[in-house]
Amino acid sequence: MHKPFFNFGLSPYFSYSTSFVPQIGSTDYQGRPFLPLTGKQLEAGLKYKVPNRDILLTAAAFRIDEDHYLISDLAHSTFSTDAGKVRSQGFEVAANANVTKELKLIASYSYTDIRYAKTNKTSKKFDVFTDSTYGSAISQSGKSVPYVPRDMFSVFADYTFSSTRLKGFGINWGARYTGFTYADNVESFKNRPYILFDLGAHYDFGQSISALRGLKAQLAVSNLANTYYVSECQTDYCYLGQGRRVYGNLTYNW
Repeated sequence: MHKPFFNFGLSPYFSYSTSFVPQIGSTDYQGRPFLPLTGKQLEAGLKYKVPNRDILLTAAAFRIDEDHYLISDLAHSTFSTDAGKVRSQGFEVAANANVTKELKLIASYSYTDIRYAKTNKTSKKFDVFTDSTYGSAISQSGKSVPYVPRDMFSVFADYTFSSTRLKGFGINWGARYTGFTYADNVESFKNRPYILFDLGAHYDFGQSISALRGLKAQLAVSNLANTYYVSECQTDYCYLGQGRRVYGNLTYNW
């Protein structure tokens, strides 16, 4: 962790960067290659290390402009199309804290507003009940880019026991929230938000048996409530989210 700019633990920062990414291997439905994706990013933020505590708080605001941004070509499935210039702006806050020797907590929230900033493309509104478009074609300029959640929040807590009887054993819990997304290029309808819960446990054998130092076991359950949700919908099909999944591993480090 870097040394705070101010004596009371506060570190402001600012960054500016540019990007250039060749979009090799992607073509439109006529077989024409796309121009490279170029971008500019501005970011400013604060990092605060609470004095005499193992707690780090961060906050940042950003704006990203990208040109030749690729999106799904709704008129020609399996192909992409150049959406022109896209602007993404928002902010994010996070906390990473060792509340006590046993309890660790991580939480974050992000807000992202991403829109077509400059494009010559138009689309008709889509009616999910009739599975057809309607009305006159309208400009995509100023509309939200589909499939990108506006709000995302997550929290994760881990507690490792320090008592002699349970030493080396720990449990953790988490929650993940994904906000609504738009399903097409002119904000015809939204994909619903959803929240998922996770649960896990871990055990360090070396804490109780020195001969087993380096041996650890983990068990995790994602989507604990087996929540039924749709991760993404387009105009003609949807993707269902991952149901409850239980997995574990046994590792040894030396």
